[in-house]
Amino acid sequence: MRLPALQGLVRRRILVNFRVDPEVAARQLPAPFRPKLVGGWAVAGICLIRLEQMRPLGIPSALGLSSENAAHRIAVTWEDSLGQAREGVYIPRRDTGALLNHLAGGRVFPGYYHHARFEARDDGKAVEIVMETDDGRGNVRLKARAGAELPSASVLSSLAEASSFFGAGSEGYSPNRNGGRLDGLRLRTRAWRIDALALEHLSSAYYADGARFPPGSVEYDCALIMRDIPHEWQLVPDPCTPIERDAGQGLRNQAEPAQLARARA
Repeated sequence: MRLPALQGLVRRRILVNFRVDPEVAARQLPAPFRPKLVGGWAVAGICLIRLEQMRPLGIPSALGLSSENAAHRIAVTWEDSLGQAREGVYIPRRDTGALLNHLAGGRVFPGYYHHARFEARDDGKAVEIVMETDDGRGNVRLKARAGAELPSASVLSSLAEASSFFGAGSEGYSPNRNGGRLDGLRLRTRAWRIDALALEHLSSAYYADGARFPPGSVEYDCALIMRDIPHEWQLVPDPCTPIERDAGQGLRNQAEPAQLARARA
């Protein structure tokens, strides 16, 4: 059984972004995804997000749950089965500090989550986060403060461009618990505001992995933050699920078992 939708509050959402050699990024993507390019670079990163008041639609906020989570992501584009251009993010790895998310992810709601331990200090002006994963492969340490603008070397020319770029990537797909298909979620927000962060320290075991990102293939680009955003998470189908036009009903997704079960390299 899958919950159809969840709602809550994004108390804090940090996007740490890297520019990546497009060929290196492409090797890490399953079909049908391709890297979304900006200035000739692919864009990857880490989303460090604190969720509060999380509960199914219709449940009072007082009964909601809170958690610290992380998603390693790559901005992607693809065409659906009707040939229409789509964009979003591919998420090869999710981590969570909530045991419930770890156990229920991929069962009750989409996405498999590795378990991690989080330490977060945030006074609204400066933020420090330490994430230690059980396997050590997703460890993150970050220390940052409020910033006025993006770094001059960023491939994104302004906060307005960054807001548009990441706002368009509201659909995220990650391998399910069995690895045989993709689980999808769409983030719908009631407000959208992005501010710059100035990093004082950053380390990431995932992006420091030379087997995944050879030396010179990945560089830090920028960091952004969002705060206090009411939102919903909605299920979206595997991007390989065929989409057909249904007279009088617009677009309709048709699940074909052979395609849904197809494993990705």
